[in-house]
Amino acid sequence: MRSRFCFVFAVVYFTGILILTVHLRSANDRILYNLCKIRAEQDRLKQQLWVKQLQLESLINPAAVSERLEQRD
Repeated sequence: MRSRFCFVFAVVYFTGILILTVHLRSANDRILYNLCKIRAEQDRLKQQLWVKQLQLESLINPAAVSERLEQRD
């Protein structure tokens, strides 16, 4: 009787550990997916900011300003 109880306990124990392991792996996968998604969004926003900065620099560049002033005259 005692050995049967030990066997059942061991099976339940290892089953619980396996379920916990699967749960932790799926949580880890979700966190990694969200992290990659956020990094991609940051990279896209940095690229947009870089384009806007280049546009602004082309507008306030002294050579571009003088060229626009010459076109007005």
